[in-house]
Amino acid sequence: MNHFDVIILGGGAAGLLCAITAGNRGRRVLVLEGSNKIGKKILMSGGGRCNYTNINTEPSRFISANPNFCISALSRYTPSDFIAMVEEHDIAYHEKTLGQLFCNTSSKQILQMLLTECEKASVRIQTHCETESVSCKDRYELVCNKGTFSSDSLVIATGGLSIPKMGASDFGYRLARQFGLNVLETRAGLVPFTFTGEMHEMLQRLSGVSARASVAAGSVSFTEDLLFTHRGLSGPAILQVSSYWNPGESIAINLLPDSDAEALLMQAKTVQGKSLLRTLLSESLPRALVLELQALLWPEHAEIPLQEIADIKLRELASILQNWTLKPAATEGYRTAEVTLGGVNTDEISSKTMECIRQPGLYCIGEVVDVTGHLGGYNFQWAWASGYAAGQVV
Repeated sequence: MNHFDVIILGGGAAGLLCAITAGNRGRRVLVLEGSNKIGKKILMSGGGRCNYTNINTEPSRFISANPNFCISALSRYTPSDFIAMVEEHDIAYHEKTLGQLFCNTSSKQILQMLLTECEKASVRIQTHCETESVSCKDRYELVCNKGTFSSDSLVIATGGLSIPKMGASDFGYRLARQFGLNVLETRAGLVPFTFTGEMHEMLQRLSGVSARASVAAGSVSFTEDLLFTHRGLSGPAILQVSSYWNPGESIAINLLPDSDAEALLMQAKTVQGKSLLRTLLSESLPRALVLELQALLWPEHAEIPLQEIADIKLRELASILQNWTLKPAATEGYRTAEVTLGGVNTDEISSKTMECIRQPGLYCIGEVVDVTGHLGGYNFQWAWASGYAAGQVV
């Protein structure tokens, strides 16, 4: 039997950072990855350029049943800490909107950086490794298709259910339950919405069109681009709000987030009275969208100049333009979701070490834990921070 100080299940962002941190402390570390290569999500992220962190990281950008849980780890491994590693490896990067950091060239650079650091820390990595059973008496024992391994500490870094084609599975949750941990209900997060009926047909006609908008679910709203797709709605604003949406609820879309729509229409009625409403709105919104809205909201006024439309009608339209209420049928689910909401209950885990309170030597890090970041590099930062926290003590 091969014995290690630490076995980490999962060769993703959290698992690799944990392995590096533990290996640098002189621990003998084994990373077991079920798929054919490590870091698949790292490679695909950010359109292949890896949005590896966000300089605006703070606890409010994360969703959890215990919103305070992430504070400790995030404060001890910050975006600056990861950026220092990136710069040490001479990886050129740039900041996009809202504090998002991307590689200039390729996400392969981030993965290679982590592999290089693993090698320096004498971390052993085994891919194509399917874990058949895990048990614990005096130590943890794992029976795999590649052999039997044992360790004093075991880290669950297996990720969530999002993007199953990348090898995602519920293994981490099943393992947590095996050791008596409470796992909160999971669902897809940062995911597009789908629609049915006439609204689906309308959105399908607009497929490929995008617009800046504020999108709200309940009391939470995000102002970014939304994208019309052949299935429904996507884009950053939609993905963000999807993590706060519950099935059966409606969302509210403000198509003119930077304007007072009522003031805009009333002033145009006075100043541009001979113009058509679609002409005015096409100055702020894609024309294809305006034409669909016209057919939906003011078909009887389509050819009537603004000066001839009653004030009450213009006010009604202004209200809809800034509070267009739609009810999604569903989301696209885990197939396209960027993250998994829910997971191992943080009440089971030490926020300082990521060790399970009732199961000594067992640690949970990354997406498998009930901590989910907003879009834009926050989930990677949680992976780095939680991996570092566990790596310091395993």
